[in-house]
Amino acid sequence: MTGNLVAISPSRAGGRGGGGAGGGGGGGSGANQYQPIVYPVRKKSVIDLRLDIEKANETKYWKPVQDFYATTFESFLEINAAFRIDPDKDYKTTGDAGIKFDYLYNVYDLLADSDQEVIKSTLKAVIGCLLKDKRFSDTTMIWPHTKDDLRAYIILLQNPIFTHVQTYVVFAHLLREVASLNDYDHHFIVHWFRKVPVVRFKKLITMIHQFVTVRLFPPKDGDLPPMSKCTWWIPSAIKVLALLHAANGVSTPPLINHTEFYNSALDHMDLMAEYYAWQNPSAHPGFSFCQYPFILSITAKRTIMQRDSEQQMIINARRSLVAKVQRRQQPDIGMLFLNLNIRRSELVEDSLNEIQRKSSELKKKLKVTFVGEAGLDMGGLTKEWFLLLTRAIFHPEYGMFIYHNESSVFWFNSIPTTDHYQEFRLVGVLMGLAVYNSTILDIRFPPCCYKKLLNPAVVPANTAGVPLGVCTMTLEDFAQVWPQVAKGLKDLLEYDGDTDEDFGLTFEVSTTEFGTVRTHQLKPGGDTIHVTNENREEYVKLYVDWALNKSIYHQFKAFYLGFHSVCASNALIMLRSDEIEVLVCGSPEFDMEKLKQVAICDGYTKADVTIKMFWDVVLDLPTHLHKSLLLFTTGSDRVPIGGMSEMTFKITRVDANNDMLPMSHTCFNQLVLPDYRNRKVLKHKLIIAISNAEGFGLE
Repeated sequence: MTGNLVAISPSRAGGRGGGGAGGGGGGGSGANQYQPIVYPVRKKSVIDLRLDIEKANETKYWKPVQDFYATTFESFLEINAAFRIDPDKDYKTTGDAGIKFDYLYNVYDLLADSDQEVIKSTLKAVIGCLLKDKRFSDTTMIWPHTKDDLRAYIILLQNPIFTHVQTYVVFAHLLREVASLNDYDHHFIVHWFRKVPVVRFKKLITMIHQFVTVRLFPPKDGDLPPMSKCTWWIPSAIKVLALLHAANGVSTPPLINHTEFYNSALDHMDLMAEYYAWQNPSAHPGFSFCQYPFILSITAKRTIMQRDSEQQMIINARRSLVAKVQRRQQPDIGMLFLNLNIRRSELVEDSLNEIQRKSSELKKKLKVTFVGEAGLDMGGLTKEWFLLLTRAIFHPEYGMFIYHNESSVFWFNSIPTTDHYQEFRLVGVLMGLAVYNSTILDIRFPPCCYKKLLNPAVVPANTAGVPLGVCTMTLEDFAQVWPQVAKGLKDLLEYDGDTDEDFGLTFEVSTTEFGTVRTHQLKPGGDTIHVTNENREEYVKLYVDWALNKSIYHQFKAFYLGFHSVCASNALIMLRSDEIEVLVCGSPEFDMEKLKQVAICDGYTKADVTIKMFWDVVLDLPTHLHKSLLLFTTGSDRVPIGGMSEMTFKITRVDANNDMLPMSHTCFNQLVLPDYRNRKVLKHKLIIAISNAEGFGLE
């Protein structure tokens, strides 16, 4: 161990990060009264530390290792002396944390492999470090935090000793100190967190998640103080997680996927109690997880949406019942539902008319009846109606949406087919009803569509003059619809030559409407303004905004209002745009092996020959027939939010001859499968059945 001398200026020595191996510290009213204080700083290379640990493992003499860790973590001063890159540099910008991360993680990894006495000594040092930090606040003033303090917090938060439940009391106090920093200090913390290597960034998130989970669901009584005495633990931890989430959000690209911030343990809480507390802060003051929705999984948010929808359904049904009684009319069960009577031959027209006529009942439970068919809707007919209606509306001949082959998505037709845009409102209502009734749709909109749908997340009380469904769009958003055009715009931005001379563009865009080319100015007088190297960024920005916002404003506004007329709920505020997409379209995962794992048998066992043949056949089928099987059995070819492992799939035996085709009960996700004599017959009958799956069997 070597001793170096570091001179600390009076203002730093007297600050919250003071103290150290040689003592010293603040007090008094004027920093200029003090002389510079010299502290001994102990350092050790990774190689020397590793050799010390190897020797200690052989001799069981751990004191040199204990001394190193105890002195390194006994004060903010020592922490900075050990891990700051340049002791003579202040590192006062957000762009450079000034931390020797490689050295830090070597020291931490070796600590994790050390003797328990070393770990105890380190914990004791950290406790002393945090107590020293507190001593430098007195009754007359609060010393401001230095950048050394913030650096020490980032270093201490990643200490592996905090993976142990026994250290949670200390970890909780550290989390509270970081959470209680002011906004200016949090700004630095956020940007310095971006410098943490991704693997360690994930480890820190996992460590805090574990802390939250164990505090909520302690493994056994007595491991932690009573919850009533430490109500601040979880709020402090979540606020620090919020700083990490912010760091991830300001990184381009993000350091990790947003799902890494989900804590699935919260799925098992009373989520509606959290939601109602968030909705009624005056009645339920204090912390709610809904204040920090990034920590709630899509499963938790779906649960909140579903139960909130159910509550709204009950309220609306009760209102209908009360209204009937007040008018002295005979109540009937049908008044409790949104009943749609649809002719298959007039699917779109009947759906539009029924929704318009019953617009005040959209928040009731949906039930669909196909005219002339005897089927009772237990969920299967509703799913079929959604499927058939989306197919009809999104058909190219209908003209509302244009399918782009290069991106495999639909986008709004910028050429108005009507002055009233009622069909676009119908599509919005359709999507809203699907989310409200927990049904998944096969709709292929680009992600930017859902970003627009949440802007704003709640419809203003007065929509006059308020732009709806308009948000800032990027070239990346544009590429989700027109990737080739986006590439051309990117080439324009990166072009080294004379843009005006070589491209010959002006601030206008051309479209073809019914065979006629029309031009639209991107700004007043745009037809006379040439695109140059100086203004090309403005041109691209206006081009993207016109394509994704202005050219389809009225169409999207009707779509937006239709969706929110059903899904108007503060729960939407908690959702990201990509989470809305999952709620509407289901999980992108399509794994038939997982479906096999969750499938249950009635009349068969999983060891029966027919069941083994069935899965051999199914797993060999192409993807489009996998979707057909799901459609045939469940009424939808979409996968639930949690993937196929969350599906209900039942295979029921029926005694019948080999000429009978498989049948299904889509309301119950049930496949009725005869006991076929061989694999060839089973495959032939199954493909015939799932390839002709449209329509209800009873007439």
